[in-house]
Amino acid sequence: QVQLVESGGGLVQTGGSLRLSCAASGRTFSNYGMGWFRQVPGKEREFVATIWSDGTRYHADSVKGRFTISRDNAKNTVYLQMNSLRPEDTAVYYCAARRNNFGRYDYWGQGTQVTVSS
Repeated sequence: QVQLVESGGGLVQTGGSLRLSCAASGRTFSNYGMGWFRQVPGKEREFVATIWSDGTRYHADSVKGRFTISRDNAKNTVYLQMNSLRPEDTAVYYCAARRNNFGRYDYWGQGTQVTVSS
């Protein structure tokens, strides 16, 4: 069982930055593929970024060049650095983990709210 706890959300102005963190329990964190998703009320959850166990990473086109996913296996933590934030980035951001680098995610955090004011 893996538990994920997100932090770092908040209120920021357009053009500002935030760094989200996701702390994971468990001794095999380095083997997990990790991801960030976001959801706005009334809409489906949206993929933001993923990082594989070997460090390979992918970002959604909507955030490419502005957001960066990274991981620190020594700290069992994955990060999402968000720069040049826009009002449309406002959402609840979720961290997720999966036992492989492909397929569905097995574990989810509780989410952290990010609000970007115009």
